[in-house]
Amino acid sequence: MSHVTTQESKGETSARGPRSRSLVPGLALVGAGLLASTAINSIVPAIGVPVAAVMLGALLVNLRFVPDTTRPGLEFAAKRMLRAGVVLMGLQLAIPDVLALGAPTLLLVTTVVLLTFVGTRWFGRLAGLSPGASLLLATGTAICGASAIVAMDGVTDNEEEDVVTALAMVTLFGSLAIVVLPLVRVPLGLSPEQFGILVGASVHEVAQVVATAAVVPGAVAVAAIVKLARVVTLAPMVAGMSVVRRTRGAGVGRTRPPMVPLFVVGFLACIAVRTTGVLPAEILRTAKIVDSYLLAAALFGLGTGVRFAALRRLGVRAVGVGLAASLLAFITAYAGVLVVT
Repeated sequence: MSHVTTQESKGETSARGPRSRSLVPGLALVGAGLLASTAINSIVPAIGVPVAAVMLGALLVNLRFVPDTTRPGLEFAAKRMLRAGVVLMGLQLAIPDVLALGAPTLLLVTTVVLLTFVGTRWFGRLAGLSPGASLLLATGTAICGASAIVAMDGVTDNEEEDVVTALAMVTLFGSLAIVVLPLVRVPLGLSPEQFGILVGASVHEVAQVVATAAVVPGAVAVAAIVKLARVVTLAPMVAGMSVVRRTRGAGVGRTRPPMVPLFVVGFLACIAVRTTGVLPAEILRTAKIVDSYLLAAALFGLGTGVRFAALRRLGVRAVGVGLAASLLAFITAYAGVLVVT
């Protein structure tokens, strides 16, 4: 992501101490944003802490309540904390739980991910979105929203506006899903279990999946497992893109992207540790809480990069691609549910 400021580049030869201290204002703002996002979630439970964080960050920056002195700390949260959160996310995934879904459901998940990813990139080209925006929106819609967007951004070169566009679209349409999908369950003739599979296979963020499925008793557990099966595809997707860029010589003249990014290795390692069953439940619960706050902190930082003026310039094109991508994921998942259940 292209967040580096001129002052930072001029200060590369200076001592590390002043730079470290420059993180403090931004991290303090992130902390305040987390507290406010948690309060919003407690008042309106349907709005998850991560969604509240990105919305609050966007609101503050567009109301000009974000001083320039906070930018280094906000960038630290958006990059470093996000990657740490992606790593810890692996502790929520145990391979036997995913395999217990059965081959038909796992094939459904794989199909949704692949068709949504390829289809969204095609929609983006038709609409004239930049390749970066199309790639990030495709990754976020196909896999797990903001976490997937920033993970993919970590191994590709994109403009800040590309990241903002993708984040705005998965937030908008993932939030709409919380309201719309429970309303269409009965007309579509879906049982609670079928509805859980549909939600887990098509809704963007983990928090959005839980909020959507929670409306229907008996749907949350299966929705969460199906969603986590989608999350598993994040590692091969990001690693594969890194390999493609490396073999094409991306980054010539600069440091080439690693064959497999370190945070992806950490994510896979955490899945392996969780699968062994050696970690006590209390540690897993604590890790989940820490992970949720790391991701929320990162999303608050990313939210402060959302400029409404830039989104207005994108206008109908970005919204149209975001809508088409979300509908593609929903239609593919619905068709799959009818076939496998």
